[in-house]
Amino acid sequence: MNLLMITVSIIINDMKRPAAILLLAVVAAVVATAVAAWPSGATGAPGDGKIAAVGAESQYADVISQVGGRYVRASAVMSNPNTDPHSFEASIAVAREVGDARLVVQNGLGYDSFMDTIESATPSTGRSVINVQRLLKLPDSAPNPHLWYDPATMPKVAAAIAARLSAIQPAHAAYFTANAAAFTASMKRVGAAIASFRSGYPGVPVAVTEPVANYLLAALGADSKTPWTFQADVMNGVDPSPQAAAVERALFTERKVRVFLYGKQVTDALTQSFLTLARRSHIPVVAVYETMPRPGYHYQTWMLSAVRDLRAAVAHG
Repeated sequence: MNLLMITVSIIINDMKRPAAILLLAVVAAVVATAVAAWPSGATGAPGDGKIAAVGAESQYADVISQVGGRYVRASAVMSNPNTDPHSFEASIAVAREVGDARLVVQNGLGYDSFMDTIESATPSTGRSVINVQRLLKLPDSAPNPHLWYDPATMPKVAAAIAARLSAIQPAHAAYFTANAAAFTASMKRVGAAIASFRSGYPGVPVAVTEPVANYLLAALGADSKTPWTFQADVMNGVDPSPQAAAVERALFTERKVRVFLYGKQVTDALTQSFLTLARRSHIPVVAVYETMPRPGYHYQTWMLSAVRDLRAAVAHG
């Protein structure tokens, strides 16, 4: 395949913006061209014999790597913590990675629907796909797609990865199963930090820009005071109503919250205005990410850092 980076930039919204339908059609055309450009018969394994695997987001790729260990080579489609995750460049290189992969892990709930388009355009009988939404048996109507912030999600994903890898390489099944168990055991530190926070700061009131970390906040026992309509609008790239914005503003001016969490990767004039207001009101600000910070993080340390950052803000802000 010619890898001259015939690239189409598309905007993918995690809640299926109407424009995404047209944009995904463009991606499908580009990927179809890419498929025709390289030979069929992909082996699904790199030259070193490792299983080729893809995580649509870096956090899923990280768990694949932890479970697969020395027998797997995992890559991430979306991995840059300094860019808007809703802006995605679909290239021939990405299509080839997905086309060659034996295992793909994607989020679902419309967050990474571009993966469905690429997979349809690069059919492979040897590819196994884990859709986390389907794994968790969530309906398409589930409002919050940021599933990795739920501390119960990734142990289930790790177990599913181990099962799929074991089917691909049965000789290493015990190795994959042991790694998944080790991953789940390592999450106990996160669970302990969550339990400590929940005990120390029950029902602590917080404000957010969008529901990035809402599953984690629920586990922590925090009380998000931001109207859901405001969160959903920001998540979907829609201007919140004046009424919802006024409620959000009052959370800061009347000091109704102890901390403000905002999506670091998606900031605009509205977000900046609330950041300024929170700081003027002496309310601590905590940034949350949609893809795993790098370098130096694994999924577990990322979640542990998020809990510790929030605890420090509440305790010392």
